[in-house]
Amino acid sequence: MKSSEAKGDGMFVTEGNELKDIKNLTVSMKAETLKSGTRGLDNNAYKALDTKKNPEIKFQLKEFVKNGSAYTAKGDFTIAGVTKPASFPVKVNQSGNSFTFEGKYDTKLTNFSIDPPTALLGTVKTDDAISISFKTTFQKQ
Repeated sequence: MKSSEAKGDGMFVTEGNELKDIKNLTVSMKAETLKSGTRGLDNNAYKALDTKKNPEIKFQLKEFVKNGSAYTAKGDFTIAGVTKPASFPVKVNQSGNSFTFEGKYDTKLTNFSIDPPTALLGTVKTDDAISISFKTTFQKQ
């Protein structure tokens, strides 16, 4: 499933064109913007995510750690109303007045108390393992 609709807000600390730190970053998206291309699969996913009760998927950054040229994001993911700590590598590319962040967080649906969806009376099952991938660009103002 994929979504191209997310919003974020935070403070980026820079020295010249170099990223030094990120503070107070929150990124969220409406869970029902996730689309697979098949309405039935989408509806099964929305039911598993309980989107009526928990309409948003959110990441709250707690710490952004630089180690040489590598970065690690540490914070809390909230999916289906369940919040869990998360840590994952992030690539940062700077071009002019913008920074592009790219990364992937691997987890399991059951870590967020989500039963993997099934279809066709249980004969088709969704894997418990999921990857949350992102690529986003922020402009300096």
